[in-house]
Amino acid sequence: MNTILDGRTPLVLVAGMSESTPHTARALLRTGTVLVHHDLSHVREGVVRRTVTSMTGGTGSAGTVSERETILELAHGCVSCTLREDLLPLLRRLHSHSSVQRIVLLLDRQLEPEALCWAIEHVVVTGVVGQVDGPAQRDCRVDAVVTCIDAQTWLADATGDEALDDDRTLAQVVVGQVDFADALVLRGSDGLDGWQRSRLNAVLARIAPRVPVFDEGDDIEALLLEVPADARRGELADAHSPLLRRQPPLDDDGGVMLVEFTANRPFHPGRLHEAIDVLLEGVVYSRGRVWVATQPGEALWLESAGGGLRVASADTWLAAMTPQQRERVPAERRALAALKWDERFGDRDTSMVVLTCGANPLEIDRTLQHALVTDEELADEASWTTWEDPFGEFHEDPCDESESPYAETESTREGNE
Repeated sequence: MNTILDGRTPLVLVAGMSESTPHTARALLRTGTVLVHHDLSHVREGVVRRTVTSMTGGTGSAGTVSERETILELAHGCVSCTLREDLLPLLRRLHSHSSVQRIVLLLDRQLEPEALCWAIEHVVVTGVVGQVDGPAQRDCRVDAVVTCIDAQTWLADATGDEALDDDRTLAQVVVGQVDFADALVLRGSDGLDGWQRSRLNAVLARIAPRVPVFDEGDDIEALLLEVPADARRGELADAHSPLLRRQPPLDDDGGVMLVEFTANRPFHPGRLHEAIDVLLEGVVYSRGRVWVATQPGEALWLESAGGGLRVASADTWLAAMTPQQRERVPAERRALAALKWDERFGDRDTSMVVLTCGANPLEIDRTLQHALVTDEELADEASWTTWEDPFGEFHEDPCDESESPYAETESTREGNE
């Protein structure tokens, strides 16, 4: 665990589709710890049930448990707005209670912890009595993200194409939950044979390298002590962050392998659209920064999990910015761009990583190479604007459940406790 004392209340996020997720979160309950959960199972009835559980008296986990439930009406008919407007002010208020030494957040099974960490860091909470307006990060820090998975079904979920009600796929959710984890809890791992366990371990080691893995029923507090000092702990990434964080294995382990793809020329939009299918079969995930010829100003972000894929605008290339805009870009990004700067195209490039689980790495590389512009097309840059671009428009809606449940929002006002 992070032992840095900065006056903020530590947060532990517990996420996952597994049936063991609530049990894992509750195992962290002890005197001084408050457990918060927003139950979304009744959202079709227009309500969210918020439960705050605490323990008093005794020592450790031997105290008396008390539970308080509050029924919340959907704000604007939107789950995201309801969570944002209730949870973030609640975190700030709990921090002000001297009896609260730690907060455990049990996430609804379909929520992804990265979205919540974004909100904790960026969404300004106003109107909390006795506190300066600002994000919840002023008062709370993420000490660990724990993700619980069902060992016997997780890999099939992560490589499948089952759709959820909000336009996401099951694969996108379960892979995102593991990717953002600082610790993993496996349920039912004793039911795997040697080959199944080996393949699952190989995939997890490449999505979440050096993340401690415990079995259901193990001491969860001991698991938190195993979280490395350099763990992510809610740290957010962007399109220009390293794609291979914490040095995952790069070798082939029974068909499980990380494939890197880089290019210093753009993709042809039509051929890239045709090539995308190669990322959706026998692949756990793909993600990366993409340069498309028809969009010289936009760095695109491509990510897939199982049979679900999303391409969206990430940000603007430095080469397309004014000098004043570049000055506002973090110095680290500018320094890295300077190392590879091209006189013609500046910092524009493509950098992707694909985690295969049965797919042919050579076929992936060959297909993506074919989607790049040819030498002739590269020389005729004036024609790029005439090409049809299937990636030309991106829908962004702050109340769209297919997007981040917390993103696209700048501030939130205190709700009722």
